[in-house]
Amino acid sequence: MAFTPATEKLIQALQALPGVGVRSAQRMALQLLEREPETGQRLSSALSDALTLVHKCPQCRTLTEDDLCGVCANPDRDASVICVVASDVDRAGIEMSAAFQGRYFVLHGVLSPIDGIGPETLGLVELVELARSGEVSEIMLALDDRLESEATVHFIKEQFKESGLTVTRVPFHQMKSGALDQADSRVIEQALTQKQTLGFEHD
Repeated sequence: MAFTPATEKLIQALQALPGVGVRSAQRMALQLLEREPETGQRLSSALSDALTLVHKCPQCRTLTEDDLCGVCANPDRDASVICVVASDVDRAGIEMSAAFQGRYFVLHGVLSPIDGIGPETLGLVELVELARSGEVSEIMLALDDRLESEATVHFIKEQFKESGLTVTRVPFHQMKSGALDQADSRVIEQALTQKQTLGFEHD
């Protein structure tokens, strides 16, 4: 074993982060242990606090520390439109544009059977229940054009085939999931105005 058991455990934990391989995890672990132990302590404390305090909003699955997230708790938001996004980062990008005044539903991923991510993982049952609560008239999908996202769009659309609700899609095809917080607010606002209504295939 090249490192101590505790160091190996830290390296393995860091590898669970997206885009972090073995060598990157080793460098980060050794940086924290050898040169920046105080930073490591702050990181440990912040992570512990976040894991304790942060949870998913019971209505929209946005990460929050309150009983309801700020959007769901705001009576001035338009409850008739639900914008479905893949991640909290995408939701934050749309919020920063100030161009959308409806509510959200955060999937925290897209359908990926090979990774074991199905409708239950994404809370799609809850989305259907929320949309059929009586206030909602439109489901607006703000997902990219990856193969998994396309499958997710198709699945969601089919759930509302007989509902009478309008299902629309925002043309964010040129922006990868997780990049909306980096996009210019004017680009997001323009995309929102160009949303398209999705048709239903009838048997």
